[in-house]
Amino acid sequence: MTIGRLAPTPSGGLHLGNARTFLVAWLSARAAGGRVKPGYVEQALEDLRWLGLDWDGEPLYQSCRSDAYAAALEKLRVAGLAYPCVCSRREIELASRAPHAGEDEPVYSRVCRGKFRDASHAQECSGRVPAWRFAVRDEERSVAFDDALHGRCEFGVDDFVIFRNDGVSAYQLATVVDDYFQGVTEVVRGDDLLRSTARQVLLFRALNLPVPKFLHVPLVLDATGERMAKRRDSARLAALREAGVAAARVVGALAASCGWAKPGECAMPKELVGRFNLAVLPREPVRITLGA
Repeated sequence: MTIGRLAPTPSGGLHLGNARTFLVAWLSARAAGGRVKPGYVEQALEDLRWLGLDWDGEPLYQSCRSDAYAAALEKLRVAGLAYPCVCSRREIELASRAPHAGEDEPVYSRVCRGKFRDASHAQECSGRVPAWRFAVRDEERSVAFDDALHGRCEFGVDDFVIFRNDGVSAYQLATVVDDYFQGVTEVVRGDDLLRSTARQVLLFRALNLPVPKFLHVPLVLDATGERMAKRRDSARLAALREAGVAAARVVGALAASCGWAKPGECAMPKELVGRFNLAVLPREPVRITLGA
């Protein structure tokens, strides 16, 4: 059975880009006879209901999972795979070397690795509350994995933050712990998170957890050619709903952008289960126009 998840950050209203990824995730799970487990707040759930996307189980809130994340951090620390880091972002930028081909950010210099006995020692020496970094083994600094759409992917990885200095788990660790807790077998999300997948694969392995399958969907662009973003209020689903746009029209446009419907066709998710086909899904970013 396929168990998938939808897990957007609840920092704003969902937009068409989110909706397209959710539709792909929902169809992937439903076409395989699986169940979908979302993880967001009521506004997101309202948007999903409007689109005709249902789910099994209840939302999982990371704010209620701090003990599980702390336990995972302790397991990594005991194994020598996590260490305290007191570097500021500015210091990391100044000390880091240029990224290699395929990398989109500077590489951390590991200046804090092996420098402190524990978090208390780090704070005593620096006067700063430390974050925690995952210690990537030299032989694992290049991570390869298979993506259902993009095929074989490989990224360089260096020591990355898994627990912030405010005591909150970083996304990389939290999502791995939660995926295992929920029995997730397939992760569907935007391909801007491909690099994060390499980091998460390392964490799955380090924690001796099964690695799920991945499907990264190309992003949706707005009318200006920019990626849709919550902070820019790009084509918010709530706004479309309030304007009287029919859900079937929105779903039809999303399906058409995936190659599963004709342009202008109206459809609801249950009508598309038999059309789910990754072979026709575009590998490049798309623009979605609802028309007049």
